[in-house]
Amino acid sequence: MAERRTLLLDAAFDLLGTEGWTGTTVRAICHEARLNPRYFYESFADLDALVVAVYDRLIAQLGAAVMTAVADAGHDPGDQTRAALRCIVDFVDEDRRRGRVLYVEALGNEALNRRRLETAHLLVTTVEQHAAATQGALPAGEPIGRIGAALLVGGAGELVVAWLEGRIDVDRDQLVDDATELLLAMGEAAARLAARRTKVRSTR
Repeated sequence: MAERRTLLLDAAFDLLGTEGWTGTTVRAICHEARLNPRYFYESFADLDALVVAVYDRLIAQLGAAVMTAVADAGHDPGDQTRAALRCIVDFVDEDRRRGRVLYVEALGNEALNRRRLETAHLLVTTVEQHAAATQGALPAGEPIGRIGAALLVGGAGELVVAWLEGRIDVDRDQLVDDATELLLAMGEAAARLAARRTKVRSTR
C-alpha cells in the first residue's frame, strides 16, 4: 500500500509539474503510475487530497534542505540569508516541476491554494521567530518583524516564479547575490524603524 501511494504521488507530481491541472486527473495519474484506479482510493479520498499530499511532500523536502543549509552557514545573518535563498533557487532550478507545483499550479485548485496560504502563514511566523532569535527580539507589540517576514516569504515566491519564467534575465549567482543584498537592506531598515518607534514611545 505504501509503495502504491508513493507511485501515485510521483505520478501526480510529474503530471502537475508538466501538464498542469488540465492533465492531472485520476485516470491520467493511475495510467502514469500503472495502477488500477481502485488503488487510488485506497490511499486518497479524492484528487484534492492527493495533490495536497504532493505539495506537502515538496514543502517538507525544501524545508529540510533550507534548515540544513542555514545551519551549515554559521551564525552570520547574511550568510544564513544567502544560504537559504541559494537552497530555494537550487531546489526549483534543479527540477523545474517543483517550482511549477509550489508557485504556479498551487493557485489553480481551491484545496491546494488553501494549503499554500496555510504554509505561507507558518513560514512567516518561522522567519519572524528566527530573526528574533538571531538578531534580537523586538519590543512587545512592534509589528515590523512580521511585516518584514511577510515581505520576504511572499517576495521570494514571486521572485522565483519571475526568474523561472525568464522575466528576470540573470544567472543563479546574480539572482541570489542581489536578492540577499536587498533582503539584508530591508532587515536593516526594519531595525532602524523599530528603534525609532521605541525612542518616540520612550519620550512620551
